[in-house]
Amino acid sequence: MTPLLDRKLLFVTGKGGVGKSTIAASIGLLAAEQGKRTLVCEVDAKGNLADFYEAGDTAFAPRELQPNLWAMSMNTEESLKEYLGLQLKIPLLAKIGPLARTFDFIANAAPGVKEILTIGKVAWEVKEHHYDLVVVDSVASGHIIGQLTAPQGINELVQVGMVRHQTQWMLDILTDPVQTGVVIVSAPEEMPVAETIELADRLKAETDVDLAAVVVNRVLPELFTEREEALFESLRDPDHLAALSAAANGDVTPVFDAAELAVTLRRTRAEHLATLRRALDPTLPMLYVPYLFTRSHGARATRQVAELLAEEL
Repeated sequence: MTPLLDRKLLFVTGKGGVGKSTIAASIGLLAAEQGKRTLVCEVDAKGNLADFYEAGDTAFAPRELQPNLWAMSMNTEESLKEYLGLQLKIPLLAKIGPLARTFDFIANAAPGVKEILTIGKVAWEVKEHHYDLVVVDSVASGHIIGQLTAPQGINELVQVGMVRHQTQWMLDILTDPVQTGVVIVSAPEEMPVAETIELADRLKAETDVDLAAVVVNRVLPELFTEREEALFESLRDPDHLAALSAAANGDVTPVFDAAELAVTLRRTRAEHLATLRRALDPTLPMLYVPYLFTRSHGARATRQVAELLAEEL
């Protein structure tokens, strides 16, 4: 299997709320700091990729945030304008106007057209070797299959001509596991694990795009050993609690309750992790990112996650 950062195009997806954008931003930062010219592309126009780098808002035109690291936000109208200029040699216009409205009508009537503009943009950057790695902060797991299969769908509909040619080179990049892979971000909880397993199965059954890795985010640390658990349990005896509370000049019961909760949460989540590992190909890399216990995920947290991923890779 091609190492994660040796690929050219990575789609990072996952169930909403598991930290997909955090992982995408961190992979981009890690690659850049390893000397790779890296572009991080945010697909959701309402996303907050800029917050993870604390470097100002991003736009369709890639902007260099630091050495080797560029960021951009997808915009289908701007992507269409770029496509018309590059592929059809139509001069760029300040506003597409009627053409954009016509495109919107066609896109709504023919599923996959808008997705092509997203896939086509990031694949074009790979095709032209503008960057060593393109990391896509992609759509959530419920929509990624439709995005990845859009070129194939149009390729099957159109048998000849320029449109087929355009989708064919996209497919050549997407289906090459040396170049392209999907990274699923999960969490050690029941619903994210179930959705990750389902998505992994669908990727294999419905697409020819390689699953490169699963990143499990927010893994709780093991705070106490079994020996310490037994010790805490013995100290919950009423006589011991009374003596400890007197020595501490306050009720220590909440401390033991918190310790018990930490153990219970860790054990429950460990079971979900075991379920996930059993359901996936044993050769598939599974990377673990600990829970950071931070209120916000700015540049500092992004760097922390990048360093943790470096240890896993």
